[in-house]
Amino acid sequence: MKEKTFQETGKLGFGLMRLPHKLAGIDIEQTSKMVDMFLEAGGTYFDTAYVYQGSEAAAKKALVSRHPRESYTLATKLNASMLSVSATAKMAKKQFETSLERTGAGYFDYYLLHALDEKNYKRYEEFGIWEFAREKKAQGLIRHVGFSFHGRPDLLEKLLTEHPEVEFVQLQINYADWENDSVLSRANYEVARKFGKPIVVMEPVKGGKLADPPEEVKKLFKAYAPDRSYASWAIRFVASLDGILTVLSGMSTIGQMEDNLSYMKDFEPFNEEEWAIIGKAMKIMGEVNDIPCTACSYCTGGCPQQIAIPDIFKAVNLQIGSGRLKEAKTAYAAAAPEGRRASDCIECGQCESVCPQGIPVIKDLKRAAEMFE
Repeated sequence: MKEKTFQETGKLGFGLMRLPHKLAGIDIEQTSKMVDMFLEAGGTYFDTAYVYQGSEAAAKKALVSRHPRESYTLATKLNASMLSVSATAKMAKKQFETSLERTGAGYFDYYLLHALDEKNYKRYEEFGIWEFAREKKAQGLIRHVGFSFHGRPDLLEKLLTEHPEVEFVQLQINYADWENDSVLSRANYEVARKFGKPIVVMEPVKGGKLADPPEEVKKLFKAYAPDRSYASWAIRFVASLDGILTVLSGMSTIGQMEDNLSYMKDFEPFNEEEWAIIGKAMKIMGEVNDIPCTACSYCTGGCPQQIAIPDIFKAVNLQIGSGRLKEAKTAYAAAAPEGRRASDCIECGQCESVCPQGIPVIKDLKRAAEMFE
């Protein structure tokens, strides 16, 4: 199929999911500095979502109210899957108006149906969200319609076949998940390429995990480029693939912004030697049996025990992936105070119902309890 072309966005996109915090809220001053740095370096693509707590409002304060509307592009998302079972189509569609009000953007350059997978895609159909997005595009309130995806390749093919109006897709792609049997980065990437859909990449650093990979991987990277950050390998890997519209990096600090811009402002794709090195890293990562949590925190909002699931899994991965036993125990102690430990899980399953990675959360919490308690 003919591939749709978009205006140049730059290979690096600014993901607004993991913004810096100050006290109880987002640090607008620091976020504003990061926004300015990103725009000055030629970046234009900003990504938020209705369900990213405080993110759309922060986008208004740090970006929309401070820069000309034509100087950037803004993406946000409608999430029907995290609504209660008693939700209505009207409630789902209300998210669009709320997002417009929160951001003050006037329109969205990119609008996505959020986190589609086998568990929830029918809900978007039942609520008429596909038609709703087309209507808003006809009204000039949306420039491009797409969806973010966490399912399997056969469902992706089905959705792209049934909805030719889709102009782009957002996929989780990173070198650790390239051949992962649950994420299926490569297989989903190939389906999107088959349909000629430009790809926005999410989780290129896998929730920060690839900024601190296993020691074997670190040695591999350092032997070739001692001064290069580990995150740079992850982001440049996906940016070097064909058909990539932009690569979202959920930056939380000015230091992360500086690092990303240092190699993405004048982006150069992998050379043959770098491709060979990343291939070796993929093999190593495939042998690491860690928990594929990206710390999106969708699981924590509805947890009746208020268990800090992503932080607990981070502690588990410190022990499994890096062998840092002392650090892992310290991290678990900080994440799991009395009453909110892994063993306090009541197995209600709400966490598993919203996890975009399909993690068996209950099973892995038991695993954490066995390790640390």
